This record gives sequence, structure tokens and C-alpha cells, in this order.
Amino acid sequence: METWDTIRARRNVRQYTDQPVAREDLERILDAGRRAPSSTNWQPWHFVVVTERRQLGELSAVWRGAGHVATSAATIALVASAQDDDARARVLQYDLGQATAYMMLAAADLGIGSGHASVDDQDEARRVLGLPEGYFCAYLIALGYPADRPLAPIAHPDRRPFDDVVHWGRW
Repeated sequence: METWDTIRARRNVRQYTDQPVAREDLERILDAGRRAPSSTNWQPWHFVVVTERRQLGELSAVWRGAGHVATSAATIALVASAQDDDARARVLQYDLGQATAYMMLAAADLGIGSGHASVDDQDEARRVLGLPEGYFCAYLIALGYPADRPLAPIAHPDRRPFDDVVHWGRW
């Protein structure tokens, strides 16, 4: 896809076919996250890829909105070390957001749907993912081929009007 078409086609997908995602496609998606912009080139992320059905089911319990993780072909857990400094913690969240967006766009470019989720139960996430002490799971990106319809540019997205969002020079 062209970049603009990929941006217009990406949507949250939470129902997937049974088709697995090829390892080379997963690696491309992960490489997009690895290449995401990062404040002072910090690159604070680690990505844990889960494809085993039982583990996906367990991982889906870490947040009430993560049920789609159980039926995904693969889920990427974005992991980082805990930050004591508030400023550093804010930068960490921004960097993780960049990596998330890059991976979701890379997936859409390949025709692979994605649905993000937060993580509430850190103890369960640590157990399921085998995280070392001092690390936490910030987000999940479930991946799979859309069960309803293929990804394609959306002509009329459910978004606020351009002029309500964009302000030129001043509010």
C-alpha cells in the first residue's frame, strides 16, 4: 500500500480469521516498532511476541478490554523498565506510543489487522510473559487477518471534522 492509503485503511480489528501471520511479516512489524522515533534515541522498549493459543488466552485476562487477544494470531506485548522519575515516565509513554503506531501501520500495510489494549493486571502480565523484576507490560497489540472485511482505505471515517481538530497559528 501507499503510505497515505495505509493510514486511511488502518482500523481497530478485534475479530480475526484462523489464518496465522507469517514469521517474516511479524518480523517486519516488529522492525517497524524498533525503528520508531524515540526521545534522545533512548529506545526503551522490549517486544514479547506471543503466538501460542493458551498463552494468548491467559494474556487476554490482563485488562477487561483485551478479550480479542485470545483469538488473535499473534500479540505483541510492549514492555519497558519501570521509571521512578515522572518526566522520564512521560517520555517513556510517548516513545511506546510511537512504537505502537509504527507497528500498527506496518501491520495494516501488510493487510494484517491490529487491535491495541492496555494492561491493568501487571502481576498477571508478568507471570504470563515471564518478565524480569523491574519491568512492566504497558500495551498489547493483537494481530490477525480481519474476519469481517479486508483492510482498505476508509472514505468516511468516524472522526471529528478536520476544522474542529485543526487550528492554524492560534486556537
